[in-house]
Amino acid sequence: MLKDDDNSNKHFSLALDFSPSYFLCPSIGPFYDSPSSCNCRNNQSAAQFVSNDELEDLQRRRAEEYRQHQIRTGRENDVLVLAPPNTPLQYPIRGFRVNPMTKTLIPGLAVQTQNRDLYKVSLRVQKGLLSVMDEKIVFGQNEGNLTISSSSLDHLNELLSRVTYTSTIFHIKTEDLAYFSFENHEVIFPIEIRRRSVPNLYDPGKDINSQVTVLVKAFLRYKELNALIQSIRVNYPKIKIIVADDSLKPEKVVGDNIEHYIMPPAQGWFAGRNLAVSQVTTKYFLWLDDDFVFLNETRIESFVEVMEAVPELDVVGGQVGRNQFPFKLNYKEGNGEEGGCISRFRGSYAPLPGFKGCFFVDGVVNYFMGRTDAVRKVGFDPFLKKVGHSEFFIDGLGELLVVTCQGLIIGHQKKTYTPNYRKYRHPPKADSENKLTHHYFKNHLKCINY
Repeated sequence: MLKDDDNSNKHFSLALDFSPSYFLCPSIGPFYDSPSSCNCRNNQSAAQFVSNDELEDLQRRRAEEYRQHQIRTGRENDVLVLAPPNTPLQYPIRGFRVNPMTKTLIPGLAVQTQNRDLYKVSLRVQKGLLSVMDEKIVFGQNEGNLTISSSSLDHLNELLSRVTYTSTIFHIKTEDLAYFSFENHEVIFPIEIRRRSVPNLYDPGKDINSQVTVLVKAFLRYKELNALIQSIRVNYPKIKIIVADDSLKPEKVVGDNIEHYIMPPAQGWFAGRNLAVSQVTTKYFLWLDDDFVFLNETRIESFVEVMEAVPELDVVGGQVGRNQFPFKLNYKEGNGEEGGCISRFRGSYAPLPGFKGCFFVDGVVNYFMGRTDAVRKVGFDPFLKKVGHSEFFIDGLGELLVVTCQGLIIGHQKKTYTPNYRKYRHPPKADSENKLTHHYFKNHLKCINY
C-alpha cells in the first residue's frame, strides 16, 4: 500500500538495542568490528518499546528461533576444512552429493605413495555407513569406521574405488564429514546429503505476453491506476495485468486481460505484493506502483533481454524518471546472543559483464522485473503494511542476485490529492516503533541503519 520514499536522500538510522547496555553503530556505511559482535553508534535505543516484564521472554523466544534457523539453513555444517600441505591421499574436494539413505560410490579415493610392505587406510563418518562393494574381507564393513589393508598398492586402490557411503539419517539438506587417513596423513572431505529436487520450468512461449505479467498494488488512487493501465496498453495491448487492491471502498477496474483482486481494506503493501505474485503464471513479473506511467521509451523487452542472457539473475531494477536508487546492504552477523547489524547505503558493487550501465547491487527502486519462482521463495512480509521496500531485499540478502540498469525508464505521474491517502502514507510513530521490535526478533538484529 505504502512504501519507503526512495527519492529521498535522507538516511534513517535506529538501533535495535534490547539489552541493558547501549550499543554503538555508525550513522552510515559499513560496520567495522570483530567477527563475533557488532556495534551501533549514535542511535535511538529500541529497548524502550518493549516492557521490562516482556523483554526476558522475548529474548528467550528469539534465541530458540535463531537456533532452529541455524539448523534449517545448515549452518551447523559450516565447518572450516583446511587442506594439508602435502599428502599421498586422493579424495573428492567438493561436489560429492548423495541422496539420503542411498548407497553411493565415493569417487576418486586413492593412495599414491612409494613401495611399502603393507598399505593400510581407514575412513570414518558420523552420519552414515561405509562398505566396499563385492568385498567381504575388510574390517568395519557396513559400519561408520572402515579399515582397508593390502600388500599391493594397486589392489588397495582397486578396493578404494569400490568404497560406498550410505547415510543412516533421512534429511533433505545436511552434510557429513569423512575422515580419510593413511599412516600419519589424514584429510577431511564433505559429503553433501541432499534430496534431489524437481525442476520448476516456465514455458516462455513465443512473445512478451507469455513471458511477463505486470503487477500493481492499488490503494485509493484509481485515477492514477487507470492512467497507468492506459499507458501500458499503448504498446502492450494483450499483456496480463494483475491488480491487488486493498482500497477502503473498491471501485471496478475494467479492461481486457486484467485480473483485479479485492483484498480486505488497508492490508498493506507487502500483503498486496504477496497476493499479486501468487497469481503469476509467467516466468517473470514486472512490478509497478499505481502512480507510474509508461513512456515511449519504456520497453519490457529490455528487462527480459538481460534476464535471459544471465540466468543467474533474480531481480533487474530500472529507473523511475532519473531515480535508480541502487543500494548495498552491509550485514554483520554478530554473535548468537546479541544479534547482528545491518546498514543500507547507496552504491553498487561491480558492472554486469556484457551490459553497459548495469551493476550488481543488493536493492533497487520499486520498478523492477523479478524471476517469479525466486521471488516467491523470499516473499514479502505482510507485517509491513505502510512502510517497506528495503525489507524485501534484506530478506532476500544472499538469496537473490540483483542488478540495476540505466536506461530502463518509466515515468512517475504528478502528485494529486487523494482523500484519506495522506493519512495512510505517513504512518504514526507507533508503527515505526513496532517495526523496530519486529526487525529485532525476525532478522535477529541488534541494530539497523537506513
